Amino acid sequence: MEESEKNKALAKHHQLTKKERKLLRIQQGEKEHLRYHRRKKFKKFLLVAVIALIVGGGIFWGGWFLATRSPLPESEIISNQGIHWHTELSITILGQQQDIPANIGIGITEQPIHTHGEDNIIHLEFTGLVTKDDIQLGRFFEIWGRNFSQDCIFTKCNGPEGKVKMFVNFEPNFEFENYIIRDKDKIEIFFE
Repeated sequence: MEESEKNKALAKHHQLTKKERKLLRIQQGEKEHLRYHRRKKFKKFLLVAVIALIVGGGIFWGGWFLATRSPLPESEIISNQGIHWHTELSITILGQQQDIPANIGIGITEQPIHTHGEDNIIHLEFTGLVTKDDIQLGRFFEIWGRNFSQDCIFTKCNGPEGKVKMFVNFEPNFEFENYIIRDKDKIEIFFE
């Protein structure tokens, strides 16, 4: 039984004075006022909680999206899951075949571009995201510590003695250090 019904029953049971009835009405009004404000506060709390969940969820998903998407344009990405490629490289300077040593890029840590044996095979063993910049031919020469560009190979630079030329899969190529290595390429560099 509600409080107001109890009071009405009590009022009927006992004849209340006018002053007591007025006091009873004031008490009932205060109780209703208090219930109204409690409901109003609870509704505000629920509204704030729902808004906080929506905003928090939006921030979480927005952050997740930004953290997992690649900052690079799709055209610059070779693979998102790594590569294991091999390419053959030969270098000939003034008619002399140059050896490409074993274990270039292998030391305390293994570089993703490296050699194993003296077989002129470059290994490209990347995990995760691989971009075009990662597999440019110039990267191999940087790791090796040798000079290579459209103008120079090792210590020989374009001039009266000769000129740098490059062939990829038996076709002339003019990208030189910027060439993007592909699996099973046969790259030939000449200075003549």
